[in-house]
Amino acid sequence: MSAQVAGEARPSKYDRLIAAAKAVPTVTTIVVHPCDEASLRGAVDAAEAGIIKPILVGPASKIASVAAKHNINISGYEIVDAEHSEEAAAKGVELIHAAKGEMLMKGSLHTDELMRSVTAKGTGLRTDRRISHVFVMDVPTYTDTVFITDAAINIFPDLDGKRDIIQNAIDLFTQAGFGTLPRVAILSAVETVTSKIPSTIEAAALCKMADRGQITGGLLDGPLAFDNAIDTEAARIKGIRSEVAGRAQILVVPDLESGNMLAKNLAYFAKADGAGVVLGARVPIVLTSRADTPRARMASCAVATLHADGRRRLAVSAAV
Repeated sequence: MSAQVAGEARPSKYDRLIAAAKAVPTVTTIVVHPCDEASLRGAVDAAEAGIIKPILVGPASKIASVAAKHNINISGYEIVDAEHSEEAAAKGVELIHAAKGEMLMKGSLHTDELMRSVTAKGTGLRTDRRISHVFVMDVPTYTDTVFITDAAINIFPDLDGKRDIIQNAIDLFTQAGFGTLPRVAILSAVETVTSKIPSTIEAAALCKMADRGQITGGLLDGPLAFDNAIDTEAARIKGIRSEVAGRAQILVVPDLESGNMLAKNLAYFAKADGAGVVLGARVPIVLTSRADTPRARMASCAVATLHADGRRRLAVSAAV
């Protein structure tokens, strides 16, 4: 998701992110139904940058036709034929189960089609965690890269769902190399707990869950209004003293509607770029939009690659 004009260049946090992804081993990525120029070129560009090694899953003739029409060289990449998008999604998941890839990447099919196969009982990629989405946003006017979650998967998550959403985001932050102990702001309309706004009660409960070790690896505070979460002066005026207020790195929204509006406001008003990744499944899932710029698509691949590499290293450490 991006409001940037394609090809427009500016100094970017994403430049560092993409450079970091190029420095780790390439991740084999199952690209599901790359049957338009944007998704196919995005996969090939990430491959040529040394970030992913794609396996293209979809109608072979259609993929070849798109490549020929738009002068995209796919001669070096494996293609797994699938008759249509639904079959491509199912085959993509099967390839992950067969240990043929460490990441999934959405092509030109609808998100719902891909996620149906990912979440299917028995055959999907579910874990004991709730599946959630993170926008990794490069906001030009903000010092840190900002995570917004969940603005794409869970519509009205309950308290347990929000616990997983927060833990997924913290794990991405730490495992992908953004830093340690991320500052997590649980957003609401106000910064005080009130029975009239249920999200403030859930925010307080989530902070207590962190105190009790039910959420680990991050510094949580909430409820916080958006201004108190990202502006130190706003937090000072309200008398809020915490390590999170005014300089949050992860913004946890009350529901999908508010998160989607926040992310798009940042994209179109603040000219922010937004990389997207789905977490909580057996592998990271790159979830891009048709409106994404090439840089945002590359950044999505970079985030997921860094996360996959971090998970790989953790698994090796656990096995020693």
